[in-house]
This record gives sequence, structure tokens and C-alpha cells, in this order.
Amino acid sequence: MENKDLLTIAEQYGSPVYVYDSDKIVSQYQRLTNAFSGVKKLKLNYAVKALSNLSILKLMKSLGAGLDTVSIQEVKMGLSIGVDPKNIIFTPNGVSLQEIEEVSGLGVQINIDNLSILEQFGAKHPNIPVCVRINPHIMAGGHSKISVGHIDSKFGISVHQTPHIVRIVENTGMKINGVHMHTGSDILDIDVFVKASDILFDVAKKFKNLEFIDFGSGFKVPYKEGDIETNIEELGEKLTTRFNVFCKEYGKDLELGFEPGKFLVSESGFFLAKVNVVKQTTSMVFAGVDSGFNHLIRPMFYDSYHQIENISNPSGRNRFYSVVGYICETDTFGTNRQIAEISEGDILSFKNAGAYCFSMASNYNSRYRPAEVLWHNGEAKLIRKREVFEDLVANQIVVDFSN
Repeated sequence: MENKDLLTIAEQYGSPVYVYDSDKIVSQYQRLTNAFSGVKKLKLNYAVKALSNLSILKLMKSLGAGLDTVSIQEVKMGLSIGVDPKNIIFTPNGVSLQEIEEVSGLGVQINIDNLSILEQFGAKHPNIPVCVRINPHIMAGGHSKISVGHIDSKFGISVHQTPHIVRIVENTGMKINGVHMHTGSDILDIDVFVKASDILFDVAKKFKNLEFIDFGSGFKVPYKEGDIETNIEELGEKLTTRFNVFCKEYGKDLELGFEPGKFLVSESGFFLAKVNVVKQTTSMVFAGVDSGFNHLIRPMFYDSYHQIENISNPSGRNRFYSVVGYICETDTFGTNRQIAEISEGDILSFKNAGAYCFSMASNYNSRYRPAEVLWHNGEAKLIRKREVFEDLVANQIVVDFSN
């Protein structure tokens, strides 16, 4: 996409607005499949939580991807656009046994991450195969809030509790058809990830009827020029070799699974916001936009970096700005950023806005959530309408205080 395309979209659909480039999603999917072309059975399950728009899910389905879901609502979204339940894996955390049973009834692959639910589910439904989610206690890298492999993480069953898993399986007679791990986001060190995979192989040897091994995801994408990213090609080469050796030792070809979210959609996304005001204080120049952390919370929540560009004046003289929102809280998108000179009415583009951006948006301050647009085959297609006042109050019931 070019800046002129983004400006046309902002003019046509208003601001703020999210825009996703389908070509980038397709190229990222192909890059990952090419990196693991040496594996006989590869399955990519797109992590719905990253960006859950139905049109994005349908695009993933067209590429051959399954879905990684964390709620029954995400499961139903996938089913609503025709995804085969066999191509959906349910990997929740902290949900009730009842929700897991309801999802299981839909024919979806269940992935259980705690001993208590594993034992309860196995005792009641021993003939329904399940996957177990392992915490390898290896940190993938990145921010502490997105690395979930540490020993006190709420995610997964500790690898040290493998004997407990085996005991539950033997006592209930339940079937384990897969093992899974997730170390968190922003994997930087390939050798660390490979070490975690070796731990998962050791766990897999405990179960004789596996169909797949799922290595989660968490691949790091670049957020600015020169930024480091996960070397997918190196990972593909090293993990493919180990996986094929394991399959030979195990006695059959298993399916190798991943659950990429950010890797597939992050770089495809642009968030466009209009500058409401340029404000000079004693030591700072603020560019205040028609948005806030109600639309893009990642910079405030994760200290994440999103490159900001003035696409209305891209060749202007660079000046230092702090870009802030219109929410009555501290909602700073970037401090002392060098950006081409900004005037009121300019459109700013926030890059890497495809993953965990709209999906984490809210109506805080009673603001409307923005529209979403898919740039596909050189055309802008509206895939979510901008909210209106009626959407804010649709489910509210006003009490009569006159009595």
C-alpha cells in the first residue's frame, strides 16, 4: 500500500480507521510455510485473538489455515464462516469445565492447560481426545508481560508435572492426541526456542498415540527500520531437522503445528488518525489526535513501539512531537518522536497495527470503536462499520425512577 491509498481510505471512511493489507498477510503465511517445507505434515492455526474480524478469518481459511481460539465465542466465529471444526483448536486459560465441554460438543480439538480440568474432563469424557499444554519454563524473550514461559506463569502445565499428567491419563483411560507449548511473544533466540522444543519432545515420548505436536508461536516482527526479528528461515531449518528425527524415533509422521497471530497480521495493519490540535507547552510539542488508548492500547499497556508517520506531509521538515490521544487519561502513543512537520487536520499513520490493536479496543469515554478496511487486490473493502450512538446504548436498560 502507498500513502495515497491510505489517505484516500481516511477520506472515504473517516478517521480513526484501521486498514489491513491482504497481500502482506498472504506473504507472511507463505514465508512461514516455505520455512517448514521439509515437514511432511504442517498445520498453521491462526491465533484469532490477534485480529478477529470475520473477513480476516475467511482470508486465513482461504490460505489453508486453521484457527487457534481461546473462547467459545471465537470458536463460533470460525464456524460461522465455514471453518471445519476439525481445523479449530481451543486453547483457553482459566475457563470452566462447562465451557470446555460445550466447545468439545462442537467437534473442536481441545487443548487443556491445568491438571484439575484435565482430570475432570478425562473422568467424564475419556473417549474424547485432548491435547495438553506444557509450560517448558523457558523464556522466549521480549517484554516480561508477553513472555509467559516463566515458572509462575498461569499458562500451561509445568513440565515438572508431567508424571501427574501421566497418572491422570492412566487413571481415567483418556486419550492424549497432542502436546503443545507456548513460551510467549517476541522470540529472539532461535536456540532457546529449539531447546524448549527438545523439552516438548521429551514430554511427547510419554504418550504413544499422538497425532500432532504444537509449538505455539510468538515470532517477533520488526517494529521499526533496522529492528531485529525472529529468523523464521533459521528456525525452520533447525526445528525441521529435529522434528523429522523425532518422528522417525516415534515411529510415525506427526503433524507439526504452529499458532501464529502477530506474525501473520501485525505488519499488514495501519491505524489512521487525524490531528485535532498541535499544542505547545513549556518544553513539549503535542500532536493530539482523534483517538486514544480506547482504540490502540498497546503503547500504554505493553510499552509497545508503533512507528508514526505524517502521511499528509511526508516530505516535511522533521520536528519532535509527543503524539497523544483525546482520552481523559494519560494516553501517549509516542514521546519525542521525529515526525514530518504536523499541522492540524493531518493524517498520522501508525504502523504494525494489525495485531492486538482493534481486538483490544473499547468504548472508554463512550467513544465509538473505529471502522476496519481491508485493502485487497488494489481495492478498499469495508469489513466493519464505524460504531454509532445506537451501538453504545443498544444493550442498556434505563430504570424508571419516577415511582
